[in-house]
Amino acid sequence: MSSAPGTTERSVITGIGVVAPNGLNTADYWSAVLRGESGIHRITRFDPSGYSAELAGEIPEYEPSQYLPSRLLPQTDRMTRLALIAAAQALADAGAAPADLPEFSCGVVTSASAGGFEFGQKELQALWGKGGKYVSAYQSFAWFYPVNTGQISIRHGLRGPGSALVAEQAGGLDAVAKARRHVRSGTPLMITGGVDGSLSPWSWLCLIRSGRLTTSGDPRSAFVPFDRRATGAVVGEGGALLVLEGADHARRRDAAHRYGEVAGHAATFDPRPGSGRAPGLRRAVDLALADARMDPADIDVVFADASGDPGADRIEAEVITAVFGPRGVPVTAPKTMTGRLLAGGAPLDVASALLAMRDGVVPPTVHVDAPAHERLLDLVRDTPREAPLRSALILARGVGGFNSALVVREAV
Repeated sequence: MSSAPGTTERSVITGIGVVAPNGLNTADYWSAVLRGESGIHRITRFDPSGYSAELAGEIPEYEPSQYLPSRLLPQTDRMTRLALIAAAQALADAGAAPADLPEFSCGVVTSASAGGFEFGQKELQALWGKGGKYVSAYQSFAWFYPVNTGQISIRHGLRGPGSALVAEQAGGLDAVAKARRHVRSGTPLMITGGVDGSLSPWSWLCLIRSGRLTTSGDPRSAFVPFDRRATGAVVGEGGALLVLEGADHARRRDAAHRYGEVAGHAATFDPRPGSGRAPGLRRAVDLALADARMDPADIDVVFADASGDPGADRIEAEVITAVFGPRGVPVTAPKTMTGRLLAGGAPLDVASALLAMRDGVVPPTVHVDAPAHERLLDLVRDTPREAPLRSALILARGVGGFNSALVVREAV
């Protein structure tokens, strides 16, 4: 029995599925993070020597047929295959069987930055080089940014609410918040989060032209947010998908895990450049805390957006300090080990926050050897820090002015 529409039933995360450059499942990823093991290296899937940026958080090659039915392989981009793997992991972790639930009781909301670039490039090359009859019919949807939502829904028979959000890094938190709204409106179970990736020559050129990527060739010093040496971001592929349920539903089915509650969220947009108005990140934090009915003192750790752009990092450091006070809360950015995973990055931070709460440990921010904001931020560097954690604030910003803040806390 689901909650009545319009209720404010608590939403808890009962399953986690991770696909990341330093781990193709949750356990391997988390172990790598606590060891400080990075998945950033020179791109191997194509020759990047002709490009100004050559580093990425690249998931090592794997055999897709070990995880997915062979019929799916010709119709899916690498990004979607990874999303399907993460979704299956999350459902298995939650011990949830959508087929055992009423027909329209499970849905999917994912985030995306673009879509299946690699698949699209291959088919465009076939069109230009051989002609239209050599273009796969699957091109009609494999490139499309909602494709992960669609393929996950089809594979698992999820006929409830379904949608996709496009707001780059911030969209990953917005997707979780939208899934929470569906749970509050009576949908018992949602899969949500994001898995993204654009590591093909076509998409790589687009990313470089954005001006956000570092040109450093040293994996240890290329992506160092909140560091005086920061020159931009390293991007990557992967992310996390989560099973989100109403607390009562999870209790009735005796869910094996209740990692935490999605307690609060807010999304804002930066003002027009030159307007003189403050960036929107502070307002997103304030509204998310208000939504959770929590004060800054109730937050035990902040997972930072950590863009790698010196100006944007300064703004984020000042916002965190304004809310919590100078060095008022531990801050971490484990994405220094994966790169910024576009729309998959913030959901991976949510997963990391939940695992940190479970284990009582703040994961490290690696390779920040020349911190730029020591007086402002208590940045957890190099090694994990043991601490009792009952709550976390996750921050995310997207290109174009998107801001999002999400609060998770222990489930009671």
